[in-house]
Amino acid sequence: QVQLVESGGGLVQPGGSLRLSCAASGSIFSIYRMGWYRQAPGKQRESVAGISSLGNTNYADSVKGRFTISRDNAKNTVYLQMNSLKPEDTAVYYCYVGYYRDYVGNALHAWGQGTLVTVSS
Repeated sequence: QVQLVESGGGLVQPGGSLRLSCAASGSIFSIYRMGWYRQAPGKQRESVAGISSLGNTNYADSVKGRFTISRDNAKNTVYLQMNSLKPEDTAVYYCYVGYYRDYVGNALHAWGQGTLVTVSS
């Protein structure tokens, strides 16, 4: 019922920038957290950045100072601005949304389809 559509991935040179977007739609009453995860070949999935419904943010140590997560509550959209990209940032990036379908329901979650970010010269 809930769909997350990601966009913004691509090929960029080291030091370059990309902006990822993720729009959530469907049966969503409220969102308590949105975030970004990434997975590189041969590595485990890791959390990159997250933002709560109150606007609190968290970042992986490896991206602090370079990446910025933001959201547009009216559009149920989360963004990840990635600057000063490094080859080690190369991965498939997945959008995550934690949400409620109604006022008293249990917390649910959804994942985006993933968008590939390749940082290479």
